[in-house]
Amino acid sequence: MAAEADAGNLTQAVALLGAMVVAVPIFKRLGLGSVLGYLVAGLALGPFGTGLFSDPQSIIHIAELGVVMLLFVIGLEMEPARLWALRHDIFGLGLAQVVACGALLTGVGVLIGFSPAVAFVAGMGFVLTSTAVVLKVLNERSENAAPAGRRIISILLLEDLAIVPLLVIVALLAPGQSATGSYVQSLGVAALALAALLIAGRWLLNPLFHLLAAVRAREVMTAAALFVVLGAATLMQLGGLSMAMGAFLAGVLLSQSSFRHQLEADIEPFRNLLLGLFFLGVGMALDLPLIARNWQLILACVLSYMAIKALGIYIVARLFRAPHGESVYRAALMAQGGEFAFVLYAAATSAGILDASTNAVLTAAVIISMALTPLLILGLRWLPAQPEHSMDGIELAEGLTGAVLIVGFGRVGQVMSQLLLARGVDVSIIDTNVDMIRSAEEFGFKVYYGDGTRLDVLRSSGADKARAIAVCVNDRAAVDRIVELCKAEFPNASLVVRSFDRQHAHDLIEKGVDLQVRETFESAMALGELALKELGVPADEAADIAADIRRRDAERFELEIAGGGLKAGATLLIGNKMRQTPLVQPKRTVSPAVRPDSQSQTVQS
Repeated sequence: MAAEADAGNLTQAVALLGAMVVAVPIFKRLGLGSVLGYLVAGLALGPFGTGLFSDPQSIIHIAELGVVMLLFVIGLEMEPARLWALRHDIFGLGLAQVVACGALLTGVGVLIGFSPAVAFVAGMGFVLTSTAVVLKVLNERSENAAPAGRRIISILLLEDLAIVPLLVIVALLAPGQSATGSYVQSLGVAALALAALLIAGRWLLNPLFHLLAAVRAREVMTAAALFVVLGAATLMQLGGLSMAMGAFLAGVLLSQSSFRHQLEADIEPFRNLLLGLFFLGVGMALDLPLIARNWQLILACVLSYMAIKALGIYIVARLFRAPHGESVYRAALMAQGGEFAFVLYAAATSAGILDASTNAVLTAAVIISMALTPLLILGLRWLPAQPEHSMDGIELAEGLTGAVLIVGFGRVGQVMSQLLLARGVDVSIIDTNVDMIRSAEEFGFKVYYGDGTRLDVLRSSGADKARAIAVCVNDRAAVDRIVELCKAEFPNASLVVRSFDRQHAHDLIEKGVDLQVRETFESAMALGELALKELGVPADEAADIAADIRRRDAERFELEIAGGGLKAGATLLIGNKMRQTPLVQPKRTVSPAVRPDSQSQTVQS
């Protein structure tokens, strides 16, 4: 009997993996996305398909860890300062969307024929967007780090937080029960769990990883990464909070750790596999006989809820001054219900607010809405306001092997590449600006599409083989992210970096870059030298003055590095206040209006 059970389990495991291998590539090839492929494969394997699996809920519960790990990885990329910068989006935009859509959907439920309590629970469950679906789509489209993607993630974080007060409200709405005592107790337990996680993250996690790194056993580090993710998720669940929220906070607490890139690499295989299993489980849970019996009610719920929620999302987005294209995209991406609806509906059923039949209908409506989301995203291609650039003729960065990898082909990258190409250096160039990539091709430059802030893109761009990596992007945060990834994962490559200003140059030196050049310094020096010549200063003297300024700037820079860096907002003065004689002593008479020592000279580059 045991052998038969083992064989049955092995058959199920093979069937799950086979379904992934077959369905997902087909659906991605058709342009329908992997999520829909997983859902259809799950439906085929479930109790209403081939019947290989009779209990999809058990798979969903295990596979929810994929969502947990996905939130952990996002947390790793979200340093506390960056998270604090998103506070207005989380508690402003996110709260506005939840409240507005909740009110609209509650009204829809009343119109459908539900009682006010049932309409509220049904509507608020649908308000909670599927974190798994949305993040999967954003990740596939490389939009996690984009401003629009950050705003969507902020809303998802607020919705994760909203499940806690919603569960309390469900307890208060339960017929014949008072939840005052349990409400206070729940808040107390949640606060203790959150405090315990913050304390552990602040004082225990980094020492733990330093200790384990000394062991030099890769499998131990992988086990530790899983332990941190699952431990944080379990702690939050015991405190009545979201497992995904616990994993996200653990990621944020480790975002400044020197081990964060290794943690991300260790978690990635488990995350993607479990996330796929989650969508398979959701597909299995689709009850076809129930849909056939209640198709009119389910169809009304799906169409009305998705349409009204999308309208609410669009209105809120426009009120918060989002562009029309971004608002439409957000509405299509977040119009579905999500996995937290299952939790809320189950709690409402236990409390006696929903009966089993209504719970089944609403759950089916949520699952169908999740399945329709990839189709909605696909449909945006035919909208006239589509903000996406066509990728026709644009090659992705895959399998590149250049001796120098240039990240960013704007003004700086274009000029720098010409020197390397003139010397016959094998150069690989990546950028995310589609229009610029096409324009560069017209002038004989081959630029590939790739986001340098992503580790997988850097690897496929040949960063592990390059002798030097030149970071030339015009975004200080992106520069820092790329530098951190390269120092952690490609230590053998020399890092040549375009810095934003003097303070940024100090920060880059601390991060360990090999060479950095402030983006305005050399052009300003060249302009100054030309101005001296125009004023009648001999060319050799102008060159000597420029060389003297460069030398003294380099000396000050070394002193600042030795002294702990430049304080924010500091201004450096040069000229007469630093020496007894003017910097310029022209050979011919200069008009007082343009005397070089007549103005305070300030360098802030």
